[in-house]
Amino acid sequence: MEIVKNILIAIYVAVCIVLIILAMKQSKEDSGASGAIVGGSSNSFYEKNKGRTKEGRMKRGTIILGVVFIILTVVLSIVYAM
Repeated sequence: MEIVKNILIAIYVAVCIVLIILAMKQSKEDSGASGAIVGGSSNSFYEKNKGRTKEGRMKRGTIILGVVFIILTVVLSIVYAM
């Protein structure tokens, strides 16, 4: 059981580091109040294909790693409770 704990911790640390790096590399997308006043066009080509860009892939990867992080946290808490 000790080997499983060590493997899970190694995966957990790797996911944490990659998640931190991905979160820091992302740019801020919020236009704030000025975007609400001026109005943003969500009908452009870029907005429709945003998921295919580098930023879209990074955002999707961050979400996936966040879910993996949460799952690993729960699994590690269960393993250490035994």
